[in-house]
Amino acid sequence: MGSTTAAVQPGAEAWSAEGDGDRAGTAVVLVHGFSGNPMATRPLGEHLHEAGFTVDVLRLPGHGTTARDMTHSDYADWRTAVTTAVDRALRLHDRVVLVGHSMGATLSLDLAGHRDDLAAVVAVNPLVVQPPNPLAPLGPVLKVAVPLLPRSLVGLPTDDFAKPGMVENAYSWVSSRAVLSLVEALPRVVEGLDDLTVPLLLVSSRVDHTVDPANSDLVADRVASRDLRRVWAERSWHLPQLDWERDEIEAAVTEFVTEVHDAAVA
Repeated sequence: MGSTTAAVQPGAEAWSAEGDGDRAGTAVVLVHGFSGNPMATRPLGEHLHEAGFTVDVLRLPGHGTTARDMTHSDYADWRTAVTTAVDRALRLHDRVVLVGHSMGATLSLDLAGHRDDLAAVVAVNPLVVQPPNPLAPLGPVLKVAVPLLPRSLVGLPTDDFAKPGMVENAYSWVSSRAVLSLVEALPRVVEGLDDLTVPLLLVSSRVDHTVDPANSDLVADRVASRDLRRVWAERSWHLPQLDWERDEIEAAVTEFVTEVHDAAVA
């Protein structure tokens, strides 16, 4: 369905940059989470670009603008946007690595479980199982009667950081229709994990008030990847790539992408 032409928040713009040297042939597509924007993924993207990789930091439809804009998009639109970015990157580069945070990780795992042309995936605190919520049975009614809900009512805390003073600039209200579309997509995402065979780096926070770490455990148990690596964020919450362990996460992701690249060109 797509989003409207609402103005993008300053700092929430999509961002891309061509790599340098032989690493430019490996494109990294970064995908942010539900109700968030590229503020959560651009710093990691810039770090990967500094390492020589081509980088595309996406802004998903309906995100980074206004909460009302989000009512015009759903999971299918977001999946299409990631698919389009991956297809474009594959036309121009030798290989593509998907890096996703939260719902962005969900989308990344979804694509990797249903196509065979990705080089690798990095999933940071992925959501794959519907979290308990007393409003869940009312979802079909809410999406018609109540188009926007406070994020707290759908189990989304604000600025889930351990480090004081950090802000995500995610929406304070979210589209009930968009929430339901995400929930409805999760069973297919989980089924696809059985067919996910590419190298996978799973970054999980020990404490996460947005996505239960048990989601990462389920991913680790289900995927068919022979190259499965796990990194635990011990002092950071839902956005470890921006939190206390930012440097460690950036180093781990860059090392993983570098090894994927080196193995492909060897």
